[in-house]
Amino acid sequence: MPNDPNALDDEEIEQIRRYEDFETIDWIEDSIIERNRRLRLAKDAYAQRGPNGEITFHWLRSTFRRAINAGQTWLVVSLVGAAIGVNAAIISIVTEWLADVKMGYCSDGWWLNQQFCCWELENNEDSACDSWHLWSTVTVARWFIYVTFASSFAFVAAHLVRSLAKYAAGSGIAEIKCILAGFIMQGFLGFWTFFIKSLTLPLVIASGLAVGKEGPSVHVACTIGNLIAGLFNKFARSQGKMRDILTASSAAGVAVAFGSPIGGVLFSIEEMSPTFSIKTMWRSFLCALVATVTLSAMNPFRTGKLVLFQVTYDRDWHFFEILFFIILGVFGGLYGAFVIKFNLQVAAFRKKHLANHGVAEAVTLACITAMIGYFNRFLRIDMTESLAILFRECDNGGDYESLCQTSAQWRMVNSLFLATVIRTGLVIVSYGAKVPAGIFVPSMAIGASFGRMVGIIVKAMNRAYPNSGIFAVCQPDVPCITPGTYAFLGAAAALSGVMRITVTVVVIMFELTGALTYILPTMIVLLVTKAVGDILGVTGIADEAIRFNGYPFLEKDDHVYDAPVAKVMERKIHTLRASGMTLGDVERHMDRTRVKGFPIVSDDESRTLLGYIGRYELRYVIEKARRMEELSPETVCAFIPDPAEQTGNSWSAAGLDEDFANNILEATATPGVLKIWAWVNQTPLTVSSRLPLEIVMQLFKRMGPRVILVEDFGSLVGLVTVKDVLHLEPHEELESPRVAWSNRGGLDYVLEEVWTWLADMRSSADAWAHRVFRR
Repeated sequence: MPNDPNALDDEEIEQIRRYEDFETIDWIEDSIIERNRRLRLAKDAYAQRGPNGEITFHWLRSTFRRAINAGQTWLVVSLVGAAIGVNAAIISIVTEWLADVKMGYCSDGWWLNQQFCCWELENNEDSACDSWHLWSTVTVARWFIYVTFASSFAFVAAHLVRSLAKYAAGSGIAEIKCILAGFIMQGFLGFWTFFIKSLTLPLVIASGLAVGKEGPSVHVACTIGNLIAGLFNKFARSQGKMRDILTASSAAGVAVAFGSPIGGVLFSIEEMSPTFSIKTMWRSFLCALVATVTLSAMNPFRTGKLVLFQVTYDRDWHFFEILFFIILGVFGGLYGAFVIKFNLQVAAFRKKHLANHGVAEAVTLACITAMIGYFNRFLRIDMTESLAILFRECDNGGDYESLCQTSAQWRMVNSLFLATVIRTGLVIVSYGAKVPAGIFVPSMAIGASFGRMVGIIVKAMNRAYPNSGIFAVCQPDVPCITPGTYAFLGAAAALSGVMRITVTVVVIMFELTGALTYILPTMIVLLVTKAVGDILGVTGIADEAIRFNGYPFLEKDDHVYDAPVAKVMERKIHTLRASGMTLGDVERHMDRTRVKGFPIVSDDESRTLLGYIGRYELRYVIEKARRMEELSPETVCAFIPDPAEQTGNSWSAAGLDEDFANNILEATATPGVLKIWAWVNQTPLTVSSRLPLEIVMQLFKRMGPRVILVEDFGSLVGLVTVKDVLHLEPHEELESPRVAWSNRGGLDYVLEEVWTWLADMRSSADAWAHRVFRR
């Protein structure tokens, strides 16, 4: 970089790029500034050898700096992955201990949970080892202590979130999707959010609330990535590079939550990142791999497994079971639509009536959940542990409270059915409470209980009719139906139904089980789930949360509009004249408006578009010039150069360059004239007012501008932002099969049609009975 005392330093350049809270990043501007920075670093780092090819000190230093710069990204990604793995292991260990403390304590050491206290025994609470002591032998007292611990955990977690880090509440996936798309939320990825969410997440899970830690784990992972990458100037000064780190962090968050590094990478592609490059994929893969290896090395469960419900299925499936797999897929689609619909209604009620009562709400929900769940064997234990139990094969010691006993099969069916219904209701009212709360594992637990119930029923049918119908293909002396696989497929269906992801779930479930045999059934189930969701017009719960909160986020799906861009563009525009404006005029114009930038036009009548300048760039130039000399309100502001100054490429590039900065500083010394033209983007993104709105949507998605200017024959007529497009009413979209169904009401329409059909059937039956008895 030139050693010019008047040159802008990096800190001053960064002032231009600052973004306010709840505004969007202009990715085009960010790319241009990053390009100019790379050019300056390349010029500074490039050095030739000596005249005869000898190695010089300057060449060695330049080569070393290039190597350090190239390896810095991989170093940061590895550090982020290792930190995410350590944090996930600590959270898992603390969560298990807190969950068991509700039932009893270990006399060998208060810090040991029941599993470690009774390490050599496979047991449950009713047959615990001598070292594990229940709080009481009286059922009522144990129930009271259980509820008290659960309520206390929820109170502490909700109070810490409300007092110290409001962004630690919820899942965080919806907000991170918006952040990766360029939405600024100051503090959402800060240290206090990381610390409080890591501290309260075990408390929330141990309280028994019908929420999971997997979604919040993604948020915690992204805060770790943001904090570590922020220590390096290369990432702190580039929104684009920081987005790559956050994408890789989200992949690592899913990887440590499920022990699925490849699934984490696919999750970041399918669900999180709006744009995904091969370079980002490799970084995500490395980050997920390092995080998973770190978690495996710490071995928090002391089982050699990355998750508690890791199982292996070695028994094949039969083609007639596809019928029951389809039933599980239909359940997953209906479950997702049902939960999303009613959870949004609960969210609206919470926003209207419970906004200032987050702690009381969390404590009440935890108390109700504990009081109800204690009396159901599958609701009483931790959801992750229940998944491990429901996934088991009965032939390999998988029995739990007579789960595999034929004599108790219908009692188990009733218990599983109640667990499915009750947990579904608890998930609807609990997800979105003012505590760290995810929906991944709760949905999997619901799907697993329903799937295990279906599996037990199918197995009972096989035992009752072993040689008839579809069961004739089963071998007589070999178990034909494995209920644990139905639980596994039901968990996949429910997760896919509520999140609306498919490929990621297939890979995650495969990495959980290691059973390649059940890849095809999993794909069948998830395709049916997706088909049901598409028919009902359902989007994922994260996308619905984005829409509910009003975040400026463009969905990946293409929309069809029967309208040009002129229908949504803003026609009242605050512009600046290219010449004839004084410094006082410009500052008064800025004081009267709060817009993020100003189009530069030739005059107020013809409005010929000449360029665009951001509000912060304009304010920065004025403040910088005032520090150099005294400026009067009558100083003329020049937004276009004189013809004599249009030499080389000085007026052909968009964005800032070091030479531009030097020219500006020299120009500010000219008495009576403040030359701002070098800071004006002469080539802003423009479209015609007659352009279809779909094309403008594609420009926003693929290029990421903050604003697109609209001109007709060179004359400025308006501008359009992402919010303008999102404000378009749904009924103004062109009818398409998916949109048309959604507009007809989605799930509401289906329920209404079913109710109408039942009413018609009842009327027909009444008429038939009336005719029969009349005769």
